[in-house]
Amino acid sequence: MSSLAIEMIPVLSDNYVYLVHDAATGTTGVVDPAVAAPVMEWLAAKGWSLDWILSTHHHADHTGGNLELKQATGCRIAGPGKDAARIPGIDVKLLEGDRFKLGEAEAEVFETPGHTSGHISFWFPESNALFCADTLFSLGCGRLFEGTPEDMWTSLRKFADLPDQALVYCGHEYTQSNARFALSVDPDNGALKARAAEVDQQRAAGKPTVPTTLGQERATNPFLRPDNPAIRKQLGMENADDVQVFAEIRRLKDSF
Repeated sequence: MSSLAIEMIPVLSDNYVYLVHDAATGTTGVVDPAVAAPVMEWLAAKGWSLDWILSTHHHADHTGGNLELKQATGCRIAGPGKDAARIPGIDVKLLEGDRFKLGEAEAEVFETPGHTSGHISFWFPESNALFCADTLFSLGCGRLFEGTPEDMWTSLRKFADLPDQALVYCGHEYTQSNARFALSVDPDNGALKARAAEVDQQRAAGKPTVPTTLGQERATNPFLRPDNPAIRKQLGMENADDVQVFAEIRRLKDSF
């Protein structure tokens, strides 16, 4: 296996698209191309040719560039097998536990439903890179458009065995608003307070807050911490189970 060069392309109002390049073989992929033109510009600037599109879920702000890029480059598209009918141009249908090779770089595929019924995430261990789109955000998680709180909590738990240093490449720049909400349910968390202040500084300077790390998320993201006594006390849910607490955190965020 080999590690990837990763380039982050901001598009639309707050989306991130990722170019992933295996230098050992020259193979290049793009994760969730919302639009085609910026991807083509970056490929030209880097001198890379596109071999793969990696689609995590069907929403148009993640697949909008699929067909244009496929037509322009002849690339192939890999995405969620259980939602193949809604992934434009899909060639390879991926399921839980599948291995996907981008050149010599190999990813493990997690099925992570919740935001959508067919969402998947890609974990490249040699690059410490988790492409989780709208499942896990920096200080947040995706809205439950097509799944239940139990679905999403089960999906997030699939990342539990990944290392703290794993880099979380999520689909959107939502961290600043997520931080404000996180402080409302975990107000005495010193690590969260420090992180929120750092995020404010990064955004004021026009810098991205992504990628984050799983270690940071485990310490500060309330959606990964429904078992935390302080959060449970804040919510008055000391005796609830983790899914119930997670569901309440998600409900509160939806109306925050």
